[in-house]
Formats: sequence, C-alpha cells, structure tokens
Amino acid sequence: MGARTGKQYIEGLKKQPREVYLAGERVEDVTTHPNLKGSVETIAHLYDLQHREDLIDTMTYISPLTGERVGKSFIVPQTYDDLVARRKMMEVWANATFGLMGRSPDFLNVTITAMYEGRDFFAKYNKKYAENVIKYYEYVRENDLFLTHALIDPQIDRSKRVSELDDPFTVLRMVKKTNDGIIVRGAKMLATFAPITDELLVYNIYPYKQGEEDYALSFSIPVSTPGLKFICREPLDLGRDPYDHPLGSRFDEMDAICVFDDVFIPWERVFIAGELELNNNFYGATNMRNQTGHQTTVRAVAKAEFATALAISIAEAIGINQFLHVQEKLGEMIGMTELVKGALHSAEVQYIKTQYGSVMPAFNPFQAARTQFPKMYARMVEIIQLLGAGGLIASPTKADVLSPEIGNLVAKYYKGANIEAKDRIQLFKLAWDLVGDGFGQRSLLYERFYAGDYVRISAAHYLNYSEKEKIVGRIKEFLKKDAIGDTVKA
Repeated sequence: MGARTGKQYIEGLKKQPREVYLAGERVEDVTTHPNLKGSVETIAHLYDLQHREDLIDTMTYISPLTGERVGKSFIVPQTYDDLVARRKMMEVWANATFGLMGRSPDFLNVTITAMYEGRDFFAKYNKKYAENVIKYYEYVRENDLFLTHALIDPQIDRSKRVSELDDPFTVLRMVKKTNDGIIVRGAKMLATFAPITDELLVYNIYPYKQGEEDYALSFSIPVSTPGLKFICREPLDLGRDPYDHPLGSRFDEMDAICVFDDVFIPWERVFIAGELELNNNFYGATNMRNQTGHQTTVRAVAKAEFATALAISIAEAIGINQFLHVQEKLGEMIGMTELVKGALHSAEVQYIKTQYGSVMPAFNPFQAARTQFPKMYARMVEIIQLLGAGGLIASPTKADVLSPEIGNLVAKYYKGANIEAKDRIQLFKLAWDLVGDGFGQRSLLYERFYAGDYVRISAAHYLNYSEKEKIVGRIKEFLKKDAIGDTVKA
C-alpha cells in the first residue's frame, strides 16, 4: 500500500471493529462518534498531506522493499542530512496541529524504527524476537499504520511493587506461554489516541526485578484483538462549534486505559516475554530516547511558536503591545521558543554515530528540552492568561455574535483595537481553548508527564550527564592554582 491517504485511513478504521468504551457506552463506529470524529478528521488530514504535490518529497521516500512511497518518519538516518529530512517531515505534521497532538503517527513510527535499528540487541536474547521486530517494522511502514502505545502500569498502589499487589493481574502480566504464543491479563496506561489507531504497541520503560519476570513484556497487536478493551477518559471534544472551541473540536487525542482479558498474543508479535535483562535495557540499547526525542522536540517547537503567536495576537488585538511590561512578557516567550528551537538544531548538528552504523541526534540537547519545556510551557500559559485577563472569561459565543437581538451590542462592545468584534471574540475563544478550557488543561498536564516522571528524568540527566566530568574538571584545575599543600600536624 505505501503511504496512505486520509480516506484509506478512515476506511481502515471502519474495517477493524474495536472494543472502545466512552461515557459508559460501547462506541459502534469511532469515525462517526461525536466525541471522536474531529480527531479522526485531523489525522486523516495529516495523511493527506503526504500526497500533496508540493510536499510529497518532504513527507515520503521510496521504500527499499517495495519501491512504493512510504512515510519519511520510518527512515533509518545514515547522515546529518537524513536527520534534517526527517525533521522537515515532522515539522509539517507538527505545524498542522500546532504541536497539540503529541502522539501523531510519526511518534510511534520513530519508536518502532528505533527498535528495528536495535534488532541485534533483541537477537542476543532470542533471534526470533529480532526477526519479529524486523517484520513488524516493515509491516507498519509498508501499510502506513497508526500506532498507539501503553508502557505505564496503572496507579493501583505506588507504594508497592507490582509483585506485592493484592491482585497480581491488575497490572499487565503474562498468564502462560503456549506453543503458539502467550496469554496476558491485566491493564496498561495511558494509550493516547487508542480508539482511532490501528495497532497497539506494549513495552516498559521502568525496570522489573527478579521474581517479576511475568511483567516483563513487549508485543504488538491489532486494536481489534479479541479480549482487548479500551476505557476512555472523559472527552474534551464535546461536539461544540469550532468557532467557540477551535482546538478541542479538532485536536483532542483521546487517552484510554488498555484492559487485557486473557488476550492471546501470537509468537510472531512478541518482542519480550519474561526476559528481565532485555526488558530493563532495551530502551537505552535501541537509542529510542534519542530518536523519539527528535519528534517530541519538533512538536515542542511548533507548540511554543503557536503559544507565542497567540500571545502576540492578543496583545495587538487589544492594544496592549505598546506597554513595556507586556513587551517584556512577549520577549520572554520568544526567548523560550528560540531556546527550544536551538536545542532541536543543536541535537542534529551534534549527531552521533550509533553502534549499529546509523546516526542519531545528540542526547543532551533533547534531554534539556524534555526537562525544561514543561516549565516553559506552563509559563507561556500563564502569560497568555495574564494578557487576556478578564477578556478570556467574558467572551460570548458564536450564537451571540449572530443573534438578531444582541448581535449589534456584541459588535459594539467586544471589538478591539483595529479588529472587529467577531474576529476578536474568535481569537479569544482560541486562547481560552488553549489556556482555560479542559482541552488546554489536558495539554498542560501532557507537557508535564509525556516523557515520564519529571523528577526522575531530571535526576537521571544529572546522573548520566556526559559533560559532567569535563566541566567539573575545569573547577578542579582552577583550584589547584591556589591549593594549600599538606598542613603540618600538631
């Protein structure tokens, strides 16, 4: 098939019945459900961009297996130019969603590509696992499938290890191995976009210890697999008019808990089944954090640019951009945006040759973005709230703008500096969706935790910082100049 169109993506969803529960009811058709169809249409648009005449070379490349065009997020970078080419592809999708869809298809495309690059590591433990990784990567690439993933254990009782829980199957666990595959039971979180994807990829990013082998799992299955259920969070796309909620009506990436009711996983879809060392080390050994960091930082740049542009637009709309304290805040947002952008380009320029002969972006700039952008984005949200102030709360609706009774009053009292009321209201509704409504709060929380526990990530950056010895060494060398020799003992 090669790179899909939006129509082919939607047709694929319709062909796969999946067990999705939303607001207490099973969803019959995810493509038409009022709380899901907005995001389905947005993802379809992303797929259509792959076929736009002026973008086809940016978005796709020729598959070495079939000769068809496939998504460029599947490339195994061999050079700096390959990294730049992949980034430019990602920028198209990130800008199309203003960076608000963090788990757009390219994220998992890069993930399984990293697993494919690290196939030799899987082979050390089981050659069949390596073969499975190769075949799955090619299968997803050639069919342009949309994946979700689940890698975190449910928050049952975080004071206990999984092996200490009262019910050992509240967390996803292997029930048994058979000649044909494995059977698993339990749950995983948090599968973003799960209801409208094609496949589910499961793996762990936190280690298990001896005696917890049955939790050490990685596999992939179609979302239509019998026994697999998705329980969705409360929707943020409430079917409201896009004028009033332009972001929530388009970009809600529904999150879900994955429940496995004795689900059968055939061996050809298994990547890890009880091997603790493989489970605990594959994430680093496949260079996944470097490669996926490329997509997440591209998205962060798009989101920062969007928030900054929105703040500037608000300031201009109500004539406050002339004030020094407002200019200072806008300058602060521009500075944060450029810092994230700098981390992105720095990681590419400082690319590293991998142990597999390919290249990957440098780790430290991406890790800096991972640890700092959540705080930067929270500040950006705060600045937009400060600039919009009461105007964010006071905005009426599209119905008020069009009302024959009060439309003239709205036009008079809601206009801005050189901007008509209907346009000012629309702008402020956009801002409210980002910084005030449920959609925006989910987006803020996402930034805090999309890469994992912020404290753990920051601490790990200190512990594993490759430049630490070098920069500390400068201090030691400087202090030697004035060092006091051995003192005389009394």
